[in-house]
Amino acid sequence: MSKILLHAGLTMLCTITYILNSRAQTPWDEVMMGKGEICAAFMYEHASWDWYWEGSYLRQNANIGTFTRQMAMPMVAMGLTNKVNIIASLPYVQTAASGGTQVGQSGIQDLSVSAKVNWLNKQLGQGRLLLLTNTHFSTPVGRYLSDYMPFSIGFGAPEVGMRGIAGYRLDNGLIFRTGVAYLWRGQTEIERNYYYQNGSVYSQFMTVPNALNIQGAIGYWALDNRLRIEATFATTNCLTGDDIRSYNRPQPTNKTEVTQVGGWLQYYIKADRGLGGLLYFNQTINGRNMGKATAIGLGLTYQFKAY
Repeated sequence: MSKILLHAGLTMLCTITYILNSRAQTPWDEVMMGKGEICAAFMYEHASWDWYWEGSYLRQNANIGTFTRQMAMPMVAMGLTNKVNIIASLPYVQTAASGGTQVGQSGIQDLSVSAKVNWLNKQLGQGRLLLLTNTHFSTPVGRYLSDYMPFSIGFGAPEVGMRGIAGYRLDNGLIFRTGVAYLWRGQTEIERNYYYQNGSVYSQFMTVPNALNIQGAIGYWALDNRLRIEATFATTNCLTGDDIRSYNRPQPTNKTEVTQVGGWLQYYIKADRGLGGLLYFNQTINGRNMGKATAIGLGLTYQFKAY
């Protein structure tokens, strides 16, 4: 069985799309909403895998068959000023497997709040250069078993992240973006007082490894900025941690690594505000102590000016 990376993983798998100017945005893109602009979104995602990496070895686990994770997530972004935006999300997650005797979990996961700051928006050559930072904090809200992996719906630990974002939008609509984030994680309380992590540990707490996240994207806007098409690449690597032991279950101390490619479409009925829809896809192509997951998601967005 494999550990599903349920916070940094949400950063890649549970994305809500965006466009430049007054549009929906995420904590890891180059978009800034104007002062008083609010975008409310609701996302649904279905992800599944039947192969996983035990350490670096890819194997199939017939004990649980196909593992499935479903997620429903409301998300709100608001422009406090033209240069400072606030974003919040609160997912509901449900897990299940097609085989075996273990039952999945369901419930509210972690509340995440982030602040994005626009430091530079400058015309450079045939496009605009954008430099931003995003600082986020997340903490468990629901009561769930973090050590019940892979069925757990989250790490059960706080996380603080700092992300640097660079974007370049050509005047013809092409967009290039890259971002790097350092993710600090805390400890999670578990339902036992002994576990093995490169030796015996007598404690009810596990330290979730810190991680480095790198993302890149190439996008293009068409139809008078109402349709966006984007291809994405993302990798998240824990900086410490142990491997899943043979024929054993994963745990929050594991060193997880994941590389994904994907793409999405977003369409706005109107070019400035109002209702919009999106569709996205992500495929895990490489990993460590992770499921080889395929994810498909869709969502609705609604943007308006509050003040």
